Amino acid sequence: MFYILILFFVGIVAIYFLAKAILKFVPKKVQPVITILLYGVAAYLAFLSYQSVMEPIHFNKEKEQRYAKVINSLKIIRDAQAAHRTVIGDYAKKGEDLIKFIDTAQFAVTKDTNIVVTVNLGGGLTGEEEVMRTDTIGYTDVRAAFVGRDYKNMLNVPGTDKQFELNTGMVQKSHGDMRKVFEAKVDKAVVLEGLNPDLIRSEKKTEDNDQVKGTHIRVGSMTDVSDSGNWPPSYDIADMVKAKKQ
Repeated sequence: MFYILILFFVGIVAIYFLAKAILKFVPKKVQPVITILLYGVAAYLAFLSYQSVMEPIHFNKEKEQRYAKVINSLKIIRDAQAAHRTVIGDYAKKGEDLIKFIDTAQFAVTKDTNIVVTVNLGGGLTGEEEVMRTDTIGYTDVRAAFVGRDYKNMLNVPGTDKQFELNTGMVQKSHGDMRKVFEAKVDKAVVLEGLNPDLIRSEKKTEDNDQVKGTHIRVGSMTDVSDSGNWPPSYDIADMVKAKKQ
């Protein structure tokens, strides 16, 4: 964009001097033709200058619209994996299994009750101690938690014919503790296909806190115990407003 702006101003200066040359050296019969050509060149340079300013604006607007749809799908995948972990004890390795899980599985509905039990204190002595007992009092469909959310298509990257890359594994924490993790992601280039290639390359390098960092849009991590996404808080505002209304 910077170079195009320089070209524009250089062109304007060149046209100015050419116009002066016309008045001095070009026959009057030819002057109208050359003047029209110079106006055409000036208009083209003005168009390039306008494009250089507006294209990044249009790119960012389209990017945010596409990202919002992708992030919405990733949030559904995240919530589905969390539900799968709660019920099954592990993350789903295949997306099809995750959809089937939502359609068929149930959450256990539990109730915590404080009860008093008799405990052996030793030496023939006993005492009473209050403990919490958890009882299963019923079940509810997992699918009920996804009403109004398009979980059937959550694996498809919106606006493309591609699917999210889904991974699961284990991460070793301190003292050798192994923790289960998952990740769902898609390359930014897939989401932004059809837009300016130079701006896409620049977007994949961004590390700004108010932008989606890195080469991919993702949720979860294969290197850390996290179910967070790499998008900024601005993409969560709609969810927060919706939660307040409920």
